[in-house]
Amino acid sequence: MNNVNDMNIVWLNDVNSGDVSLVGGKGASLGEMINIGLPVPGGFAVTATAFRRFLDETQIADKLFKFLEVNVDHDKELKKAEKEAKGLVLSTEMTDDIYKDIISAYKDLCKQEGKEVFVAVRSSATAEDLPGASFAGQQETFLNISGAEDVVLAVKKCWASLYEGRAIFYREKQGFDHSSVDISVIVQVLVDAKKAGVMFTSHPSTGEPKTIIEAAWGLGESVVSGGVSPDNYVINNKAKKIIEKVISSKEVMHIRDENGGVIKEAVPEERKEKQVLLENEILNLTEIGQIIEEHYGAPQDVEWVINGNKIYIVQSRPITTINNASESGVGASEESPEEIILEGIGASPGIGSGGVKIINDISELDKALEGDILVTKMTTPDMVPAMRRVAGIITNEGGLTCHAAIVSRELGTPAVVGTKKATKILEDGMVVTINGKRGIVYKGIIKKAAPSEDADQVVATRQKIITATEVKVNIDFPDLADKAAATGADGVGLLRVEHMILSLKKHPNAFIKEGKSAEYIGALTKDIGEVAEAFYPKPVWVRTLDAPTDEFRSMEGGIDEPEEDNPMLGWRGIRRDLTDVEHFRMELRAFKNLFDKGLTNVGIMLPLVQHPSELRQAKRIMVEEGLKIGTFDLGIMVETPGCALTIEDFIEEGLDFISFGTNDLTQYTLAVDRNNGNIAHLYNEQHKGVLKLIEYVIQKCKRAGVKTSICGQAGSSPEMARKLVEFGIDSISSNIDAVSDVRESVARAEQRMILDSVRNNGPDAI
Repeated sequence: MNNVNDMNIVWLNDVNSGDVSLVGGKGASLGEMINIGLPVPGGFAVTATAFRRFLDETQIADKLFKFLEVNVDHDKELKKAEKEAKGLVLSTEMTDDIYKDIISAYKDLCKQEGKEVFVAVRSSATAEDLPGASFAGQQETFLNISGAEDVVLAVKKCWASLYEGRAIFYREKQGFDHSSVDISVIVQVLVDAKKAGVMFTSHPSTGEPKTIIEAAWGLGESVVSGGVSPDNYVINNKAKKIIEKVISSKEVMHIRDENGGVIKEAVPEERKEKQVLLENEILNLTEIGQIIEEHYGAPQDVEWVINGNKIYIVQSRPITTINNASESGVGASEESPEEIILEGIGASPGIGSGGVKIINDISELDKALEGDILVTKMTTPDMVPAMRRVAGIITNEGGLTCHAAIVSRELGTPAVVGTKKATKILEDGMVVTINGKRGIVYKGIIKKAAPSEDADQVVATRQKIITATEVKVNIDFPDLADKAAATGADGVGLLRVEHMILSLKKHPNAFIKEGKSAEYIGALTKDIGEVAEAFYPKPVWVRTLDAPTDEFRSMEGGIDEPEEDNPMLGWRGIRRDLTDVEHFRMELRAFKNLFDKGLTNVGIMLPLVQHPSELRQAKRIMVEEGLKIGTFDLGIMVETPGCALTIEDFIEEGLDFISFGTNDLTQYTLAVDRNNGNIAHLYNEQHKGVLKLIEYVIQKCKRAGVKTSICGQAGSSPEMARKLVEFGIDSISSNIDAVSDVRESVARAEQRMILDSVRNNGPDAI
């Protein structure tokens, strides 16, 4: 493969799972599967580099990202941002080199196929299909496109879809910086599917070793959109036997229009009640699914299509929702049958009660308020803002793999889908309770009872994986503390104060100038305290301020922030705290308040250190503020090669723990700005140089009794988790939705190490 630095186009068989920054999550997964011999339709990717070049060379980036500075919880602001951002992208002419490269690649694809091909043009964002967040349905896909000019237009529409209101909202809530997320576009030969659907290689809520397949006639759009209630097949993975089949009445299907595009039509009467998949197709799909899960080391959400006798895989991404929600000990126990007014498929576990709000059209979305039960025919990605704020979701159509199900599980919102008649039976204002595990809707509010049998099962499932290596969780916002604690994480490996500070809207120094330091300290004390109380007595490691100057400049009172050519390498982390000392002292006073309240599980973590003198100076200021060194956990972030290579000096200075910030450690080791789209493909957290630094630090710390952890995105990767366990790391901290996946990866790694030891040294080795 040529140097991809200047490439606008790459072929899918030339990429793999390490190329997310170049071709996005979807493209990287497709390339990986092609290269292990799975049946994936061929095609090419318009790279994220091309998209970033488009923004930079047309000079629209600054204006574009300015449009996105809105309160995403206000629907009108969000819709305005979408209109302005998409309009700017669509109205800006594509540069000649990108245009010509797309035309050339499409023509080459036609030559390979021996005819002008119809293709699927699919968005693949660089923050998509990741272990921590699926981004299901956030960007656009255009099916059955032919002709070079139409392909170019579809690519541009995919670019613009990065700024759909739903995508803006989702990134904001998941903590992704808009300016650092790029988009690749996959152009792939379209399979004229006669059958299609989705497969979970393990149960999407409990993680049980059961494959769940949903199937419908025609293209897969009907299943993933929730537009049809599909057949549902459950397979025992170990016995390789079909243990359950539900044959649904399939009313509609999506098929190719010979003139381009996709049309929806009624399923012929003779096929509506007919089983879609033959038994050998079910078992063949299951076998392929297990190959994919084994390869990635984690349960997968797989999209598939069938044409004739051939199965094709068109997408695979990690399941981000296993054990993501519990019923919190609340069950609908001993209800009489008369109280059940509706039944469907339990798509997202949990109990939710509230007043019904029926949504017939996206324009009515504002009707659904916090605490309501959203009822609709089927959800769309545009409904995500409302889906986040409501107490529960009920749909007429859909199955376990539809948009409503996937997003509800990720948000932790109880959901019942595929009821067929919710919008007819339920009425606006009617008070109902839904059980998102059982798929039942009850009339009225069901009072909290003793833990139900289902709730006990959920708890047992969460507790069944025990690992010697602790699995912790990263948190950005205090209001997610309860959700994070419900994952069963062993503590918080990273709580960032800068997100709390930025939410105050006013620059910290403005509080000082206005004589409102106590107000500022109180806000920090409250926010950190919420998380510490939710996890007590488990450790909560809080990282002191680490926001670049460009983020602070936009705050009220931030006009004095220095202009820096590269804020990522500038005045941030401990170097800021030790010069802007008054602010650092305010942070420390907040910590003292927490210690005085008895929240001794809070630890202080200093970011971006590169010399032991910084740790020494910080300790001196802590003592001056009344903190007693030795009575709380004190640690540093290892984010610079200088810190890693001199870790012995920091240990001698005295500390309790270290945590790897792999995002920064990687960019400083490889001289790659992780926010620079032109070189993003060079960013590799598993580069040998980075791994050697990590292993070196872990070995030195273990000898000295200093705890080691990792809180960067890399820790959520199953492959990286395996290596970290082998190195001997004490804990891995991941995003909320990846905790269960990481714990499973850690357990596998630990078991593999034990097995290898026994094989090599005999039973006495353990």
